[in-house]
Amino acid sequence: MLKTLGRTVYYYLIEYVKIKCKGGKNMNNMNTMEDIDMGDNNFDNVTQTNNMGKELDKASESPLRRAYLDNIRFITVCIVVIYHVIYIFNGVQPFGVIGPFKDRQIQDAFQYITYPWFMALLFVVSGMSSRYYLEKHSTKSFIKDRTRKLLVPSTLGLFAFHWILGYYNMLIGGGFEEAMSQMPKPILYVVMAVSGTGVLWFIQVLWLLSLLLILIRKIEKDRLYNLCKRMPIWLILLFCVVNYLAAQVLNTPMITVYRFGIYGFCFLMGYFVFSHDEIVDRLCSLRIILAVVAIGLGISYTILYFGENYATEPVINNMLACLFCWFAILAILTNMKKYFDYSTAFTSWMSRKSWSLYIFHYLPLAMVAYYLHIYAPGLPAFVVYLLVVIAAFAGAFVLGEVVSRIPVIRYCVLGIKGKKNV
Repeated sequence: MLKTLGRTVYYYLIEYVKIKCKGGKNMNNMNTMEDIDMGDNNFDNVTQTNNMGKELDKASESPLRRAYLDNIRFITVCIVVIYHVIYIFNGVQPFGVIGPFKDRQIQDAFQYITYPWFMALLFVVSGMSSRYYLEKHSTKSFIKDRTRKLLVPSTLGLFAFHWILGYYNMLIGGGFEEAMSQMPKPILYVVMAVSGTGVLWFIQVLWLLSLLLILIRKIEKDRLYNLCKRMPIWLILLFCVVNYLAAQVLNTPMITVYRFGIYGFCFLMGYFVFSHDEIVDRLCSLRIILAVVAIGLGISYTILYFGENYATEPVINNMLACLFCWFAILAILTNMKKYFDYSTAFTSWMSRKSWSLYIFHYLPLAMVAYYLHIYAPGLPAFVVYLLVVIAAFAGAFVLGEVVSRIPVIRYCVLGIKGKKNV
């Protein structure tokens, strides 16, 4: 008894130091991407239990915060922002954009290099983080948390804030034609709200996948999870075929971002496979090979399909695109784990701000791009890109700070309940 008690106290002191020391708030990775602005989650939920010793023993066995996942998140979100800057002036994906500066733009290649994998990667990371979260929280807490942070912003947030983006999306896309302008104002408001969905599709899909995960957990009761721990590396590599097959199903027509098949597969692979540190560590031995293969596939894909619409079938879900997607995910996970599994003041700050950067960046981006197109059409392309990039990043950070301080609105738009977390 004394031995057990001493071990419990020892673990408690260790965890207390991890939490309270400089940078300690970043020691335990219990957050999915939508939690990164709520960086104060720690062991409070664990210690506030009746069976304190048992919970602390469990907490002590869990790994330290995986800083490389935080770094993957914020870097990928930054890539998403830059992608959207290129996208709004691109010449290959014609829907809802201002249009190209000239017929053939080499910068459009950035879209082919990033689009096949960056959102799939975020779903993998969200699946991994969901596992870490559920190791320390109840199912009820998980559902409640995901509903507040995912469903509320992607529904109520449309009517509380994102209708403004819908207005600019309709301006850019030519939605305010005569018939639309004569529409009753309440109906027009609803149309603008729906048109403002934009990047919120990601959290809509993530919420649905989170509910699906709870159902799967009730059935498999960690049997599949524990089995996946022993999965050989060659089988993980062969899952590129499953990734291809998943990309062929559950794709919504017209609105091509809702790819439930491949994103669901990536989310579940994150939860069941890549959340095992042993698997990622074993994959790290192949990190250079994986990076070379991913780069080769990316170059081949870009050269072969440059000029075609990369966001629609069959370009987005052909075998080459899916191979590129899978090996890019593996290469990024392993190389980030090997070389960027640490945090600094800058990376911690970016991790906290990445959620608001993702949520808010497209509004200032679209506004500045639209007004530059209307009032300064003669500006050089480089200057336009630079101004829009600055607007996207700075505008998102400012909007995040402002909205998070407005009662009710912050709940609707960011899912922040109670006082703002600083």
